[in-house]
Amino acid sequence: MTDPTAYTPPKVWTWNQANGGRFANINRPVAGPTHDKDLPVGQHPLQLYSLATPNGVKVTVLLEELLAAGHSGAEYDAWLIRINEGQQFSSGFVAANPNSKIPVLVDRSGAQPIRVFESGAILLHLAEKFGAFLPTTQPQRAECLAWLFWQMGSAPYLGGGFGHFYAYAPTKIEYAIDRFAMETKRQLDVLDRRLAEVPYLAGDDYTIADIAVWPWYGQLVLGKLYDAAEFLSVQDYTHVQRWAQDIAQRPAVRRGRRVNRVMGDPAEQLPERHAASDLDTPPAG
Repeated sequence: MTDPTAYTPPKVWTWNQANGGRFANINRPVAGPTHDKDLPVGQHPLQLYSLATPNGVKVTVLLEELLAAGHSGAEYDAWLIRINEGQQFSSGFVAANPNSKIPVLVDRSGAQPIRVFESGAILLHLAEKFGAFLPTTQPQRAECLAWLFWQMGSAPYLGGGFGHFYAYAPTKIEYAIDRFAMETKRQLDVLDRRLAEVPYLAGDDYTIADIAVWPWYGQLVLGKLYDAAEFLSVQDYTHVQRWAQDIAQRPAVRRGRRVNRVMGDPAEQLPERHAASDLDTPPAG
């Protein structure tokens, strides 16, 4: 390993607003809104405010899966939140999610609106609400929830750790990339060993555990995340590959992956979704 430039942390850390990096303009050490703006509200009972990052894709995939399974109450409006422009710091967004991260769901199907933030919490809320994609008996239910929370605890090492230092950091730091590449490969091995035993993470049935994990690890091994498939030798994880490809072919997954997408192939983009018919025709250009 090459010797890094010597760095001694100061006694008291201070915010350097010019720290560089792809997301430097929206990172800050304080919470709360930066400007006043209400969130828009559409006609459906479920209002989603999001972007098609892996965390956002989890929710749109589940909503499309619920609709495909016949749960008409899962109709939703998906509003685009452009995080690079700081739209997650509006007063309306912060009221819905004090953590100012996408996605956030406002469930207006009852007498009082319910805000649900954190993607795993949204998946659990919707699965319980519609009685779908969540086992009702043990030990399958416990297994499903364990893998759901595994994703919530593990993916920050993949995204904020490996993804940041490998793909986004203004300086390539060998130690940081090595550290998080090692952890990412360990996580892929955890998944590969589990998926060697069963078709889906909770067992025989496709659940919110798969829906949570696939946008991160499934897209990673399919070469759609961080352009890191070769670097991480993802072809070695044959059981994860099988699982990822199977899920990628599901019509609801294909639809959900397009919602709130504003990057990549224009034919796969749908910045906002307010009716099922919005997904019928790929956008022009």
